[in-house]
Amino acid sequence: MFEVKRVWWCGAVALLMAAGMAQAAEEWETVESKKAVIKVRPRAGGQGKEIWAEKDVAASAIDVQTALMDSGSFRLWMPYVKESRIVSTNPDGSRVAYARLKLPVVDDRDYTILVTDEKKLAEDGTGEYVQRWKAVEGALPERKDIVRIKHNEGTWEISPKGEGSTHIVYKFSVDPAGSLPGWLASFGQKDGVLDTLNAVQERAQKLAEERKKAKPEAPKAP
Repeated sequence: MFEVKRVWWCGAVALLMAAGMAQAAEEWETVESKKAVIKVRPRAGGQGKEIWAEKDVAASAIDVQTALMDSGSFRLWMPYVKESRIVSTNPDGSRVAYARLKLPVVDDRDYTILVTDEKKLAEDGTGEYVQRWKAVEGALPERKDIVRIKHNEGTWEISPKGEGSTHIVYKFSVDPAGSLPGWLASFGQKDGVLDTLNAVQERAQKLAEERKKAKPEAPKAP
């Protein structure tokens, strides 16, 4: 009987410890709550940070989806991206993408990621779009004077909120591969994320304008 009680007690302690560890792992620090909700916490088991950002943008979900699916054009509109291209495309539509980042003060960074569209919006714009990415090694050789980011993974979750409005959830975890000045790290956790969300909104709005111009006008009644 004593042995049973001792085993039960040890099991209960283990559960409490596990619950405490899980609770600690879920603690987020909110670094922005006005222009968007941005939360940050240390990345479990490694260097770098995990970021969770949410924002309603003034653009249709269809156009946001189109913008985010075109990884190869990020150099044209995504902040800090100086090079971008699709390296390869798989039969299921997933693709390996490359990007080089130009950051202030520190050496350029680059990465190769596998991008997968887990969910897509319906043709009428309803539903949800979910994109997931994760760093892959060996897709391209490392380049001289550019630091290769080995850990970079995250998701975009897009859902319509009515005509011309979309809710974005942007979550990612990244190890910048080397030390960064404290001010630059803080910038990336808040201002850099805001810049990215705003760039997605502006790109989606531009795509909507282009789509509207390309749409033929309905014939006028006689």
